[in-house]
Amino acid sequence: MTALICGSLAYDTIMVFPDQFKNHILPDKVHILNVSFLVPRMRREFGGCAGNIAYNLKLLGGNPTPMATVGQDFGPYREHFEERGITMAMVKEIPDLFTAQAFITTDLDDNQITAFHPGAMMRSFENHVRDVEGVAFGIVGPDGYEAMLQNASEFAELGIPFIFDPGQAMPLFNGEELTRMIDQATYVTVNDYESSLLQDKTGLSIRDIAGRVQAYIITRGPQGSDVHTPDGEIHIPPANAMRVVDPTGCGDAYRAGLIFGLMKGMDLATSGRIASLMGALKIEHLGPQNHRFTYEKFAEQFRQQFGYALR
Repeated sequence: MTALICGSLAYDTIMVFPDQFKNHILPDKVHILNVSFLVPRMRREFGGCAGNIAYNLKLLGGNPTPMATVGQDFGPYREHFEERGITMAMVKEIPDLFTAQAFITTDLDDNQITAFHPGAMMRSFENHVRDVEGVAFGIVGPDGYEAMLQNASEFAELGIPFIFDPGQAMPLFNGEELTRMIDQATYVTVNDYESSLLQDKTGLSIRDIAGRVQAYIITRGPQGSDVHTPDGEIHIPPANAMRVVDPTGCGDAYRAGLIFGLMKGMDLATSGRIASLMGALKIEHLGPQNHRFTYEKFAEQFRQQFGYALR
């Protein structure tokens, strides 16, 4: 059965600033901000939340179907995914537009400043969840405004369990819209900053949100993650990375692990640990889609990190 991954497919241009942003951004001068960062290192990667989640889920042995709209420059990305055996059946190319582009600058503390050009992603509402057969699970990730509302509604109407992951698209929505998508979702995932923003915009507390879904998952970087349910809280410890190279795409890798565990019928504690290990394995490599492993090696890493075997 398919996991339908709704969100962006994008090219990431990643630059490394060999200093700390805090040394150049003065808190009392942000109203007249005018800064320039020299970035000696730059590379271009395949990215976008739907692409990153689909890539990681495929590594685990899952069956992802990314659903997105792309531009005339998508050819290299298409070849990359076809080589990985990831279906392009729900990827629609829009002539005369560019594929979404993210321009990401990372400092020595792994803080990031991102500029995002949506390009063809703004036409993502032309795809429909209802047009995909055999979907057992889904995720509504950052995407165009109309598409996210539409996808959440169609998942709910079809009775397909899904994760709502507003991410960087959260500013597009008002509190009422966010609350409606929370109510339609089965799970909600955010990082700790996004959780604060979601609470501010909806007026809902962590407990309120957890009471409306099966689980409200908040990632906290090196502190691990917390799974809030109507029955209580589960803390997910961080997995240990051999080295910290690049945080880009770690959140998407986490979500892929979560989807894999939930689709396999694993409990939330185990699914969260799979997600945690996926993030750790990703952070050891540059870019969001350059890590490789077999499921057997992953399962062995899991046993070593958490002290029990995946079933």
